[in-house]
Amino acid sequence: MVLAGEGGFLAPFFGSARAGSCCEVLEKGKSMSRLTKKIALTLSVLILGYVGMGFVLGKSNDDKTYRALTVYSEVLQHIQRDYVDDPDMHQVTNGALHGLLDALDPQSGYLSPLEYTDYKQKLESKGKGSAGMTVSKRFGYIAVVSVMPDSPAQKAGLHDGDVLESIAGFTSSQMSVGQAQALLAGEPGAIVKVSVIRRSKPEPEELNLTLAKMGPPRLLEDKMQDDIAYLRVQGFDTGMSKQIREKLAQFEKQGAKKLIFDLRDCSTGDIAEGISTAQLFVPSGTISTLKGQTVSTDTVAAEAAKVAWKLPVSVLISNGTAGAAEIVASAIGGNHRGETVGERTFGTASVQKLIQLDDGAALILTVANYYTPDGKSIAAEGVAPTVEVNPYGDEAAVTDEEPSYPAPAGHAVSPTDPTVKKAIEILNGAPAARKAA
Repeated sequence: MVLAGEGGFLAPFFGSARAGSCCEVLEKGKSMSRLTKKIALTLSVLILGYVGMGFVLGKSNDDKTYRALTVYSEVLQHIQRDYVDDPDMHQVTNGALHGLLDALDPQSGYLSPLEYTDYKQKLESKGKGSAGMTVSKRFGYIAVVSVMPDSPAQKAGLHDGDVLESIAGFTSSQMSVGQAQALLAGEPGAIVKVSVIRRSKPEPEELNLTLAKMGPPRLLEDKMQDDIAYLRVQGFDTGMSKQIREKLAQFEKQGAKKLIFDLRDCSTGDIAEGISTAQLFVPSGTISTLKGQTVSTDTVAAEAAKVAWKLPVSVLISNGTAGAAEIVASAIGGNHRGETVGERTFGTASVQKLIQLDDGAALILTVANYYTPDGKSIAAEGVAPTVEVNPYGDEAAVTDEEPSYPAPAGHAVSPTDPTVKKAIEILNGAPAARKAA
C-alpha cells in the first residue's frame, strides 16, 4: 500500500494558517490577476480542443473520452464566466484533479507538486510515531477501518466505522487516504487533533491523539474448551505466516482438534503473507486472483504440501478486517474449508502504483484488485461471512460504542463474545445458519 505526504501539503486547497510555506503558495494563487486566469483558462480550453480534434480526426475510436473533455471544457468556461466571484483557477484545478481520483476508489489519490514534495520528505523522515489505526474513505470522508490494541487511537476511544471529519485541523472531505495516513504519523509524543463523527451522535467530537511508537503485530492465543484452540492475528507483517505455522503445530501437539482463527480488526500487513497463511489451511482450489487493466492476471492456487492445519477451523471476521486478512478469509470460506463467522469485511485488498507527472505532481492509482475464489472483487464488495453474527449480540439498540467483552485473567478472548460463541457452536457440530454471499 502506498502512503502519501504530510504536514502543510493540504493548505493549498484547505486554506489553513497552520500550513507555513504552503500558505504562501495559496496566497500567491489568490493574487493571480484576472488576466492571468483568463490566459490559463484559454490555454486549457485550447489544449482540450486540440486533444478533442485529434479524436474527431480519427486518432482514437473511443469518443467517450472526447465527450468527457468537451464537458470539462464547458464547465471551466461557465465557472470563469458565471461564478459569483472571480474564481481562483489554481484552486479549481487542484480540486478537480483531487475529485477525479476520489471518484475512482477510496485508495486512489492525486498529489499536487507541493503535496508530492511533502510526501517524499515524509518517506525520508525518521519519525516513527503512529496513531495505531488503519483508515480508508467512506461517504467522502476519511473513516477508521480498525484500531490496534493499546494504540493511541484505542486509548482515545476510536472504533472501526468512526468518520474523521477533520485531521490536524484539515477537513478530510478532499483528503486522500495517503494524506490522512501522513497526518496521523510523526514523532512519538506529538499530538494530532481529530474531529470524529460517530454512529449515533450528529455532532462531531474533538479528540487528541498522542502519537506513539507501535510494536510489531502479535499473535494472541487461548484455549476455549478442551479441544478448541484460539488464535488471533493483529497484522500480517513479514514472517507472520511462519509464526502461524509454528503455532498451529504447537496446538496440534497439545491435543487441539479444532481452531478459532480470529481476523477481526486485522487490517495491516503484506498480501503475500496473507496468501501464504491461506495456504496453511486450504489443500485445493484457488486462494485468490489478482486482475487489472495493465496487470497480468495472476491466480494463486492452493498446494496440499503447504497445508499445516487439516482439522476443523472457523474464521472470525468483522468490518475491521481488511487487506491480507481478507485474502485468508475468502480463501477458507470460498473453498468450503471452514466457516467465516461475523460481519462483511471492509474491502481494501488491492494494489496501488505511484505515478510521477511531468509538473512534479503524482498519482496514487489502484492498478489491480484481488478477487475471491468465486470471482468477486474484494475491494468492491468485501468478503461476506458464511455465517453472519451481530457483534452486539441480541441487543435491540445499537449505540455508538463498540461491544466490549473483557477477557478473563490469563485469557486472550472472552467466551461471552457473540461471534466467538457462534464459532464454538459450529465447531461443536451445531448447524450453521448460512448467509448468502
